[in-house]
Amino acid sequence: MPGSLDWDLLQSLHAVLEAGTFSAAARIRRLTQPTLGRHIDQLERQLGAPLFLRSPRGLVATDLALAFRPHLADMAAAAEAATRDASGVASGEGGVVRVTVSEVVGIEVVPAMLARFRDKHPGISVELTLNNKSEDLTRRDADVAIRMTRPTQNSLVARKVGDLKLCFHATPEYLARHGIPKDFDELQTHSLIGFDRVFPELVNELSIGKPITRDLFSYRTDNDVAQLAAIRAGIGIGVCQVKLGRAAGLVPVMPDVFSFELPIWICMHETLRGSPRMRLMFDHLAAELAAFSAEG
Repeated sequence: MPGSLDWDLLQSLHAVLEAGTFSAAARIRRLTQPTLGRHIDQLERQLGAPLFLRSPRGLVATDLALAFRPHLADMAAAAEAATRDASGVASGEGGVVRVTVSEVVGIEVVPAMLARFRDKHPGISVELTLNNKSEDLTRRDADVAIRMTRPTQNSLVARKVGDLKLCFHATPEYLARHGIPKDFDELQTHSLIGFDRVFPELVNELSIGKPITRDLFSYRTDNDVAQLAAIRAGIGIGVCQVKLGRAAGLVPVMPDVFSFELPIWICMHETLRGSPRMRLMFDHLAAELAAFSAEG
């Protein structure tokens, strides 16, 4: 096996591993598909073994390709972080900040906050990634994170800024047609909106008098935004933030029987403490989310 491999070729391998097809990977890399194919062919010649096999199911990565995957992810994250850092140095007070947040908060809550940040700091570009799984800040997948669980990594600067309260909600129209449940037995006779195949860890900590399984729900989706949209559409009863429910004209259901709070944490890697634009974003989101939480 060669001692070193061309980073340009490795970027193409990483793109195929992430995208699953040559055509999608070529779009990610802004290359033609034949060019990307030549990159993979060249890598395979240098490595002396195939990286992908074609099957009726499509492109299948070999064990050799999969062995590269975690290392390429680290290299790609480092390269992106270096680009963001260099942009800040080159533009003085400007540059790029990459923020990561859960889907619902990123769509329903944060955009107005980031709009106010951009008004104050137009020279700083913002990249927003929506992910219900925690991005690895030690690997610099993102610069600043909004999390709903307490951070456990010692290398992070973290501040708790408030709590988000959640409970069951439904539209007034749905409750007028089907009645308002008063306990869990009555609740189970309703159309419940919930998870399909992927349950968040939080579910294990909640108690409704019986195990929470997918069979409880008659409308199932693993996308939190889609669940909120279903509640708003009047499909049934589901869980959402109290503040978002109030803004959408939804009615809390059994709030005295079932509700819970999620902590709001702002985090960044300790090595970014001295970066002016990172500190500006960290402090801005901390203040905005603290005010948002206090209003609730």
